[in-house]
Amino acid sequence: METAARPSAIGGFEDWPAYIREQPRFAAATPGRQELADALGVPGTSGTPRVTVEWEKTYDGVTTSQLSWQLGFGPRTTGWLVRPAGEPSELPGVLALHCHGGNKFGGADRLVELPDNHPSAAAARAGHYDGRALATETARKGFAVLAHDTFAWGSRRFNLSTPPWRTAAALEAWRAQRRQDGVVPSAADDYNAAAGFHEETVAKTAGLLGTSLAGMVAHDDLAALDVLADLPGVDPHRLGCLGFSGGGGRSLALAALSPRIKASVVTCMMTTFESLLPAYLDAHSWLLQTPGLWKLGDWPEITARSDASFLVQYALADELFPEEGMREAHRILERLHAAGKGARTPYTGSFWPGGHVFTAPMQEEATDFLAANLALKTYA
Repeated sequence: METAARPSAIGGFEDWPAYIREQPRFAAATPGRQELADALGVPGTSGTPRVTVEWEKTYDGVTTSQLSWQLGFGPRTTGWLVRPAGEPSELPGVLALHCHGGNKFGGADRLVELPDNHPSAAAARAGHYDGRALATETARKGFAVLAHDTFAWGSRRFNLSTPPWRTAAALEAWRAQRRQDGVVPSAADDYNAAAGFHEETVAKTAGLLGTSLAGMVAHDDLAALDVLADLPGVDPHRLGCLGFSGGGGRSLALAALSPRIKASVVTCMMTTFESLLPAYLDAHSWLLQTPGLWKLGDWPEITARSDASFLVQYALADELFPEEGMREAHRILERLHAAGKGARTPYTGSFWPGGHVFTAPMQEEATDFLAANLALKTYA
């Protein structure tokens, strides 16, 4: 009797293990950056990818271009470049890093105003970004902004149409509960449920390969940074990044890994590791919980591996982080960066009312910070 073929545990990424075996580790610019890269297991990128412009449209004062590029494994990456319409000069570049949000069906589309935004992107925007398209609004301030799907999200998501056994069992239980409740989930809801269960498998696979989920996300982000720096109309010497929640963690890691980043915004993603134990750890994904990372120092201490300026925004009623952990992280950051770095302010911390949301006033503070630290000319 024939046995049914066991489904792939890494659908669409079957070439991932070979890439890791053949690719040397990421070579960082300083020993401190290298130590972090090695702890995360960041594989090297294979040069700046060749970019294809899929389409370009101008509306509401900005020009949006859908781009794509192929990395060394997995499906093709989709990204969007947004810049002020008709601006001929070189602009400072900003990498806008999407959050985790429990939504892997989409990725950077939640940050960009598109003619045909998917409902899941609109829901993510309403729930986490005060209803605003972060990348598009940042571009309106005078930046060239690239927002891309990172490893395991959007165009880079895993194929879970035939999920592996553990994921399939958990997904069927989830579907049964929805049927009992009389709820018909959308395709995006169904995929996000599967991806939530599957993240453990991705993390296990990454660990087996000598990397981590955060290390693979950093790999994709570093490649996107190379893409941004190489695009026409972008000043490669004035680059920054910003992100909310998991995107804030990506913003911190990218600034610590690459000297290209001059300014980094970390929103609703700062605390001490100790404050997460024992009650808060289960609220977070594998993006924050790389095994062994604490041996390098605490989460705020990662900033010391970078020469960038940091704005860290804390939400006092953030359900994912205890207030004392955030305040202790702020104290650590003030001590670490008290001496200053020339004329720049290396660390700015701000505390905001409310929960785990990147509000419009917080976004305004973030773009003002990037403008000041990337020497943005007054833009009318």
